Amino acid sequence: MAELVDFSSETFLRDPQKGVALLRSSGPVVATKFPILGRLWVTTTYEATARVLKDSTTFTLRKEGGSLVGLPWWMPKLIGALANNMLTMDEPDHTRLRDIVDEAFRRRAVMDMEPHIRAIADRLADELFAAGSPADLVQRYARMLPLAVICELLGLPSADRPKFIAWADSIGNLNNAFGFLRLISGMMKMRRYLKARLQVAREQGGEGLIAELVRVEKEGGRITPDEMVSMVFLLLGAGSETTTHLISGSVFELLKDPARRDWLVADWSRAGLAVEEFLRFVSPVQFSKPRYVRHDVDVDGVKLKKGDRVMAMIVAANLDPQANEGPERLDLERRPNRHLAFGTGIHFCLGHQLARIEGMCALQALFTRWPRLKLAVEPAQIHWRRRPGIRMIAELPVVAGG
Repeated sequence: MAELVDFSSETFLRDPQKGVALLRSSGPVVATKFPILGRLWVTTTYEATARVLKDSTTFTLRKEGGSLVGLPWWMPKLIGALANNMLTMDEPDHTRLRDIVDEAFRRRAVMDMEPHIRAIADRLADELFAAGSPADLVQRYARMLPLAVICELLGLPSADRPKFIAWADSIGNLNNAFGFLRLISGMMKMRRYLKARLQVAREQGGEGLIAELVRVEKEGGRITPDEMVSMVFLLLGAGSETTTHLISGSVFELLKDPARRDWLVADWSRAGLAVEEFLRFVSPVQFSKPRYVRHDVDVDGVKLKKGDRVMAMIVAANLDPQANEGPERLDLERRPNRHLAFGTGIHFCLGHQLARIEGMCALQALFTRWPRLKLAVEPAQIHWRRRPGIRMIAELPVVAGG
């Protein structure tokens, strides 16, 4: 049992490379202890991670009886209800639910949104210092852009966004008993809110994915009322939270080394390459959901038994020297770039195109408006929230620069 790494420690979240290398030295799959979930296996290489994510027959999100692997017995039923979404479904339910919303996230649909996303980013960049300087880039910019986009996609009122920010903060602070209680309270409020919004759509119609879910419901059979609430909850969270931390992490890396910032500002055609490297290097999502081992299996020489639990360690795959040369180096021109930031297999991230475009628009709008943007504190003074599984900067104070 390798308990050498505390996945919720700021030491690990500040610089995952050392912890990942330590685990990898013990093998491609390592038995360890993870906060809340307890003892399980984690993958430490690109190949082992990809295999666990792709082999959805051997490694499943549900046990034989249908219970969710990553939900401890003592977890309140409310969390189980909201967690009952396509991200935690095996086939055929996963495809049944994903097909309902897939069209809205296809490449052409997302590409058509790019000018509007850029306009939102331009407005937010203009307003960055409206409340004073220094400004917290996380709350004033990185959080607001993806939240605005996903709310429009869903058809949620812009006036309600402060509610979603409070909910996101409760998840980000899930590192102690008090944080857990805040999370439960926030999820109860969100569930009531989302049920009410779905009812409004049933009675009055509307635009966006919520209205589309109601239309599908009326056609009969493909989605239940509880699944609709869980779907909106998932899209709202996954569509904003991880991209928030991609944007803030990317800006932090650029401001740590102004030469990189200047290189990117000099030619924005490089933005696509840069965002791919930020996805790999920042790794906002560090682990997959835990999976259940359906039968005894050998993973690169490590024997897992039926009933074991395993998590695909995405950050380890992204930092594997067998996948990318010099993975400890941030190389904004890296080609090829073999990362698993969006996962792989049937659960490959539905919003990958949207996240990429939001990342590019966010960086270009920010540094076009504030080309000399600087950190207001030393890099060592930046702190990460101690939230295992997600790498999130707590606050990123910035000033306009000279």
